[in-house]
Amino acid sequence: MTDDSFPTGSNGRKPTDRAPHPKLRKGWTTGACAAAAAAAAYRATLTGEFQDSVTITLPRGQTPTFILATQDHDAVATRAGIIKDAGDDPDVTHGLEIIAEVRDGKPGSGVTFIAGDGVGTVTLNGLALAPGEPAINPGPRTYITTALETVARELDQPGDGPPDIELTITIPGGGEVAAKTMNRRLGIIGGLSVLGTTGVVVPYSCSSWIHSIQRGIDVARAQGYSHVLAATGRTSEKAANSELCLPDEALIDMGDFAGGLLKYVRTHPVDRLTIAGGFAKLTKLAQGAMDLHSSRTQVDFDKLSETLGTVGGDAGQMLAVRNANTAAHAFELAGGHAGAMANLIARQAREVALATLAGGTEVEIWVYDRNGDRIGISS
Repeated sequence: MTDDSFPTGSNGRKPTDRAPHPKLRKGWTTGACAAAAAAAAYRATLTGEFQDSVTITLPRGQTPTFILATQDHDAVATRAGIIKDAGDDPDVTHGLEIIAEVRDGKPGSGVTFIAGDGVGTVTLNGLALAPGEPAINPGPRTYITTALETVARELDQPGDGPPDIELTITIPGGGEVAAKTMNRRLGIIGGLSVLGTTGVVVPYSCSSWIHSIQRGIDVARAQGYSHVLAATGRTSEKAANSELCLPDEALIDMGDFAGGLLKYVRTHPVDRLTIAGGFAKLTKLAQGAMDLHSSRTQVDFDKLSETLGTVGGDAGQMLAVRNANTAAHAFELAGGHAGAMANLIARQAREVALATLAGGTEVEIWVYDRNGDRIGISS
């Protein structure tokens, strides 16, 4: 009764593989790397020479030092590159080079951000950036600009605001890596997003995945879609949308983060929400869990046994389900009552979702098996 997980969050990582561990090494976001590269390139533009390393200050006061992998200067531009180190986080952008190219800008223009090769462009409404803008998020833009202003002050450049430069961020290979992320559904075309509110990557924090869920809801709402399908994995999404036929922008890769989805929809409502997933994950939702990953929540087989009894299971079947090894095993042990049990699980999951949403959204729950066959429905 498993449901294949979606491969990655918006930065190409699969945060549901295991729970956070306090001894795991933190890393630096693409935004932090871009800020450091930009500062190094701008300093070299002003001084005519590169330093081997660059130190910047991040929004929460950290002062990481980065070693330059690229140092290049010609008559019109200066380029500096930094290899991204995501620490122990399973981020597929780990090891990519983030290159900043600095050119003179028009007087009074401030910092103009440009998407180079491997950096995406926003094409849909609903994100924090307007269509046509390079996918360099507002958070990184702020501390990139701050890093440039710091260099300008240190080198006694005139003016109090940001320097007038054109800043192009390039991520070689970013286009290929972007295919492993959720960017396409968010309308970010041609490459990766430059992300990182704090500049720090916390291993397995799941923040990137939840960020993608929220942006997916924003994009769907901005396109005027009143019906959204949120699925725990590929199998359930494909099966459910073969019936619903919703556009890609109305499909949300929920993964294990039912709570992240429902809490955001509560404050950013859509008219209709369909949640599709495997029996085990939706049993957890029915039992009140908001995080559906196996390392963080487990099916309560005592409760599942009671659910079976409610739909007519006898004492022997209930005992067998109580002692089942997995949710899939429990479903098999339910025998002729399995379908009724799955329907009740769907209805219970719907009640949990509705209680979290607190009104304003019509909800339906569809339960699927590993073959993509629907085995339970809430209505």
